[in-house]
Amino acid sequence: MPVSTACPQSEDSSVVVEGDLDAAVALLSVRGAWDRTLRERATTTLNECLAGHPEAMILDLSGLDDARCESATTWLAARSSAAALRPSVQLALCIPADLPLADRMQRSAGQGHLPVYAKVRQARVAIASRLPSNERTTLVLASEPDSPSLARDLVTRACLTWGLQDLLHPARLVMSELVTNAIEHSGTSMRVTVSRRAAGIHLTVSDGSPVLPQMRKPARPRPGHPLDDRGRGLRVVTVTADAWGALPARTGKVVWATLQPAAKRVTGLR
Repeated sequence: MPVSTACPQSEDSSVVVEGDLDAAVALLSVRGAWDRTLRERATTTLNECLAGHPEAMILDLSGLDDARCESATTWLAARSSAAALRPSVQLALCIPADLPLADRMQRSAGQGHLPVYAKVRQARVAIASRLPSNERTTLVLASEPDSPSLARDLVTRACLTWGLQDLLHPARLVMSELVTNAIEHSGTSMRVTVSRRAAGIHLTVSDGSPVLPQMRKPARPRPGHPLDDRGRGLRVVTVTADAWGALPARTGKVVWATLQPAAKRVTGLR
């Protein structure tokens, strides 16, 4: 069954998620006093974001009040979950050096497998230097009728280059629906990216609207448009992709979808 994961924001903003324009790096900020409620909220959001299989995750704990370092086991568990994915997800922590948690995580992480940085900017620079650049292709498109076709062509070139012919047609369909949805609901220019993720493919479309997509009931055909299929785009994505979701971004949002060869698909998350 496809999994839809939008990394929801908490109402009190104690756990906030933001993605970059390719959904390659997810930034999760945890703020407030560490207690059972915050632990559950942070753990749930972490798992949902890892389900989207980003290439890297940055955990910003600079606003976390945890003088007793009780959250350490949560971040070490996150490291294990990220490392277990294939390909593994890079994980980094951002904790000011003067906080007790920084020293605790430096001693517990060991051998650089869970690096700790004082600032988010430092983590971004370090992770960017380690992201593979030869297995990602990007195109900037205007909000125009021919953009879905151009995005499909980008998918075709990527699949043929990487030997992913089995994913070519479903990936073209999903990318077309994501771009069409962006044109209809954002009306802004967009950046589309196709990335190699292990044996599969990862598609993203970022646009200038902050409104995250929502599944809606298909609309009735409009007068004079008997073949109108409005409202079916995300349903097509849900049926075709192995997982999809959306993240807020600094300039709007990014919507992503992942497809894996039939032999690699799983039926659920554990």
